[in-house]
Amino acid sequence: MINEAKSSEYTQEVAITSGRGYEYRSERELFGLPLIHITRGVDPYTGRRRVSRGVIAIGDVAIGVIAVGGLALGGIAIGGMALGLLAIGGLAVGVMALGAISFGLFFAIGAVALSLMYAIGWSALAPHFIGANGIDESFLRMIREWF
Repeated sequence: MINEAKSSEYTQEVAITSGRGYEYRSERELFGLPLIHITRGVDPYTGRRRVSRGVIAIGDVAIGVIAVGGLALGGIAIGGMALGLLAIGGLAVGVMALGAISFGLFFAIGAVALSLMYAIGWSALAPHFIGANGIDESFLRMIREWF
């Protein structure tokens, strides 16, 4: 059985390093979350992968306002697999998504781009799109006006 008091003491320290991973948690907090939380590897007390949770979260699994990691969840998510309002990654899912495979509620850019509004990519699927599979002329006119 895991001693939870010991585990919570362990995660409260400012910087922890061991052969099994790393964790840094800033002392400053915003809305009860550390301003910066960086993790890597496995927690030796629980045997589970560490999860970064903070305003700025960086780690294998990161959850935060700005999240960077293998799996990133947040307002701005950057990672191998990213889920957020603005998602950037290999697989990106968000309101606005940029990635090899991207699913955007409003806007998507990627090799495969799917969106409910606008998409740009090799294979783009949306009401307004630019891709190897064709061009929506109204979307093209709008982009020309912007730039």
